Amino acid sequence: MPWYKVLTAIILVLLISYTAMTYAANKRVERQPYKVIKSANGFEIRYYPKAIMATITTKGDSYMGGSSSNFRTLAGYIFGGNRSSEKIAMTAPVHIEKSNSESKMSFVMPSDYTLDKLPAPNDSKVDLHYSKEGYFAVLKFGGYANEQKIQRKIGQLKDMLIAGGYKVKGAYSYLGYNAPWDVVGRENEVIVEIEYAEH
Repeated sequence: MPWYKVLTAIILVLLISYTAMTYAANKRVERQPYKVIKSANGFEIRYYPKAIMATITTKGDSYMGGSSSNFRTLAGYIFGGNRSSEKIAMTAPVHIEKSNSESKMSFVMPSDYTLDKLPAPNDSKVDLHYSKEGYFAVLKFGGYANEQKIQRKIGQLKDMLIAGGYKVKGAYSYLGYNAPWDVVGRENEVIVEIEYAEH
């Protein structure tokens, strides 16, 4: 067999093995719980109970602009940068929201913690708090996310909500589920709180 065919076969096996390991690792990561209330016209309506979040707020007017430094700060907290030097498990998704002047990134804390049992962050910029419970409209998409793609998906979700007669209650957020080095099976969502009453 020619050497290039052998090399191609080896690369293919490695890629398949890497994909399988990445998929298995992602499935082991705890995810923020929610209940799907309704699936309609390409998006979901979910009910999210409150969860404990670790959040950092920085100046900026984009979803992805300060994401690297914000991620490092939050990762520092869960990897031992706290008063107890305690390691806290990574969860999914990572939340990013923005306003005209601020950008916020949040990690969801594992469900076996209560707010009073989490170690205090060494970095005072990390804020521990409960998220808001409520009903949220969610649009899923794949691949790598960038500012333009996020804005385009937000525009699509806005159009869907207008067509469905839903009233938005807050700002749109981006949710990312994968590590930067995950190549396949990437999961992303844009999400916004809406007025909704279960019947």
